[in-house]
Amino acid sequence: MSGIGPVESVDSPEIDGSCDVIGGDSSRLSDHWHALPQRTRRAVLTAGTVTAVAVGAVLLPPFHDGRQDEPTPPVPWPANITEWRYTGLAQTTDTPTTTGFFRFAVTVESGPPVAIRVIGAAFDGLTAQAVPDPSFTVRTGATRRVTVEISVSDCSGLPLNADLAFLDVTLRNTRAIQHHSFIFGSAYSNDLSQLLHRACGTTKARPGPRPSGSAGSQNVDRS
Repeated sequence: MSGIGPVESVDSPEIDGSCDVIGGDSSRLSDHWHALPQRTRRAVLTAGTVTAVAVGAVLLPPFHDGRQDEPTPPVPWPANITEWRYTGLAQTTDTPTTTGFFRFAVTVESGPPVAIRVIGAAFDGLTAQAVPDPSFTVRTGATRRVTVEISVSDCSGLPLNADLAFLDVTLRNTRAIQHHSFIFGSAYSNDLSQLLHRACGTTKARPGPRPSGSAGSQNVDRS
């Protein structure tokens, strides 16, 4: 028998009204994501961002701009930053003829504070000390007014005319302790000469030696 008849569909919905899906995929993650409420998705995104930033901060190497830190400059020598200036005679009463009081201004220009002690005055036969405190400290950037008492202890061999007289001092900061000679100009030399003439006027005068800085180093104030 030949011919073409009507085509019958397999599992026609007219039989049970259902259709089997063969090889169908399981539900995808994106489907679950879009099914979440908007507030939940926003909270999850925020937590993920914070976690990523924290992990990156731990794992990434520190940033360097290629420049090396400048080394800390060394502490300066105390003799290089301490300045003495002679300001004149102190006004005193009942001063012995063998003693004079001389005023100075001491400044520390930079670095840590400097502790100072006056230990001598130009020539043998003279004693010198700061009064009322033999030792004192000057802070950085500060100027301290200091009175130095100079006494004649022995006139033999002392010149009556002091030329470029100096003070011997010790200077100490966190870098070192130094013995230093500060040489002053004509005003201090003239005032010291008056003390020598007053104390040793009967002594035969001789020319004063050029100061050599008995403390081993010098700093000249020619004002």
